[in-house]
Amino acid sequence: MKFNIDLHTHTIASDHAYSTLVEYVNQARKVGVTMFATTDHGPAVSDGPHPWHFNNLKVVPRICDDVAVLRGAEANIKENGTIDLQSDQLKNLDIVLAGLHPNYNPTTEDEHTKLYLKIIQSGLVDVISHPGSFNYPCDYETVLACAKEHNVAIEINSSSDVNTRFGSHDNCVKIANLAKKIGNTISLGSDAHICYYIGNFDSIIETLEGAGIKEDQIINSDPLKVLDFLESRGHSRIDEIRKHFSK
Repeated sequence: MKFNIDLHTHTIASDHAYSTLVEYVNQARKVGVTMFATTDHGPAVSDGPHPWHFNNLKVVPRICDDVAVLRGAEANIKENGTIDLQSDQLKNLDIVLAGLHPNYNPTTEDEHTKLYLKIIQSGLVDVISHPGSFNYPCDYETVLACAKEHNVAIEINSSSDVNTRFGSHDNCVKIANLAKKIGNTISLGSDAHICYYIGNFDSIIETLEGAGIKEDQIINSDPLKVLDFLESRGHSRIDEIRKHFSK
């Protein structure tokens, strides 16, 4: 398996990341990534960008030096079961990820499960990011079944158990096996916090193959599949990117 689309990256707009958007574009061209989503953290984490960051993503060209860029965010799930982005920010975004982060202190598996279900059912989020995080265990089968019902993708995150979430590997394997059984739409994200990691999915290919997951279940296998999925979620059609990949 090889994928040239990355749907989860962070720039220096999140202070704990280390590359600019332009550096990501340059590195994407170098390693053959044809599309990526820029998905900085929502403002609820202490070093997240100002809300204006998401309002102003409209200035980012759809195609930058022959690389397609999706304007996105990784929202933070809040303790009341909402996310930290408002409607005026969300309307400017092509893709919305959401995950549990240090703005929410871990509680119990039951509480984490309830938060995931509420977010999935809200209709505001396209992808649940790094659900395998060891800090926030949940009832994976219940969460994945709900995601399937509501057409929300489940992320397999290649930074889990490699860079930042050590100890999450077994959870990711469990999620991959359940996703195969349930038939979830899967989104792959490097969760890169520096441009040199963009498109690096080496750590999760074995997990995907071990679960018997084929490329047809993974939206990253084709840029038009990504756009089709986002339109099925209610996002606007992005003709400029469609035309770029339909040449």
